[in-house]
Amino acid sequence: MSNQSQPIVTESSYLTLHYRLTSMAGEDIISTFQDTPATLQLGHNQLAPSLEAILLGLPEGTHQTFELTPEQAFGPRNPDLVRRVSLATLKENSAPGHAYTIGDLVEFSAPGGGHFAGVLLEMNDEDALFDFNHPLAGQPVKFEVKLIGVL
Repeated sequence: MSNQSQPIVTESSYLTLHYRLTSMAGEDIISTFQDTPATLQLGHNQLAPSLEAILLGLPEGTHQTFELTPEQAFGPRNPDLVRRVSLATLKENSAPGHAYTIGDLVEFSAPGGGHFAGVLLEMNDEDALFDFNHPLAGQPVKFEVKLIGVL
């Protein structure tokens, strides 16, 4: 069968696929292989842009694993994204009476209606220290993909 007859992934493709992100040691970070395949439209932020870029040009039926450097995956860690947040700001962004523990992923409302999340690193009586880097920033990962359908 020639590859010409197989659809290939473009920047606006609608995909049915299984995918798995693992640490380099092979621990699953996210995987659809045990469940229903994912369906997604490229270019709609359903998958990280760096991961979408890897899929471009792949023919339907591809089953491949890619090893990604931190720069190819979720970028290097940015020390400027480790920030102190006042407890007043934290209270404004949380449900009344919510208690936080170190390691919690906390979502904040951004000006303009967006959201961003940070991991709580430490907390005192005045403020809290959050890491707003993507949890996988600075880490190499493996990205396994099995393209079931390309439209």
